[in-house]
Amino acid sequence: MDKTRYLLEADQEQAQEDRTDQEQVVLQSIKQMGQMPVSPSPEPVIHTVTIIGQIEGHLVMSPKNKTTKYEHIIPQLAAIEQSPKIKGVLFLLNTVGGDIEAGLALAEMIRSISKPTVSLVLGGGHSIGIPIAVAACRSFIAESATMTIHPVRLSGLVVSVPQTYEYLEKMQDRIVHFIVKNSQITENRLRELMFRTGALMRDIGTVLVGQEAVQEGLIDQIGGVSDAMQALWEMIEAEEKLQKRGAGKRVIYNRARRNRIRGYRRRLPRN
Repeated sequence: MDKTRYLLEADQEQAQEDRTDQEQVVLQSIKQMGQMPVSPSPEPVIHTVTIIGQIEGHLVMSPKNKTTKYEHIIPQLAAIEQSPKIKGVLFLLNTVGGDIEAGLALAEMIRSISKPTVSLVLGGGHSIGIPIAVAACRSFIAESATMTIHPVRLSGLVVSVPQTYEYLEKMQDRIVHFIVKNSQITENRLRELMFRTGALMRDIGTVLVGQEAVQEGLIDQIGGVSDAMQALWEMIEAEEKLQKRGAGKRVIYNRARRNRIRGYRRRLPRN
């Protein structure tokens, strides 16, 4: 009898602790996000990664700036790749750009993930945010979102020697080649937009708004969250069907592979 009472009291204490933990989670969410937390799915099939503000590299930005730290995203992507529960990844972008090497590192990791990936540009996907947006298997952009294409910039001390300009040119070539390889835009057209004058005040480059980014071949399609989620579910279902047919290894959704999937591309015609 005493043992039964002890077990009942233990269960009650555990239930009380669980309720306290849940209340703390709710209060923390209200404090940070200003809203109640969304009930988690029992099976987190799709994982969402947000890339916002300025992409922080090797130097720490000011506390006043909203930043995405690459040392946080890279381990997260590695964990996603290893998790058998996660079937697809949705990347939400609203970034002004930032560190070039950090941005390219994130873009390379996104491109090399063996699971279906979809990117959605909301607000803006500027500068080094463009390689991150095109690195996913399929890319979407909101109708009012913008993307700024401009040459590489440096801040701080610059030594005026030929080697510095050669380094800048090589760095720019890395960005251009990555974008061209993972989108439908040509290298000549991308460089033309990058070095355009008169489009930006006191700067060189081009701003593409929604439909213009699709027409230029940078982004696959205009859409929102529901469109991105639907495309992701379609890729997940296609992968599962291939696995059931004895495909063996997990399908890697690279650019060449997905172009051969019937009905996958629904890009709008270019003008």
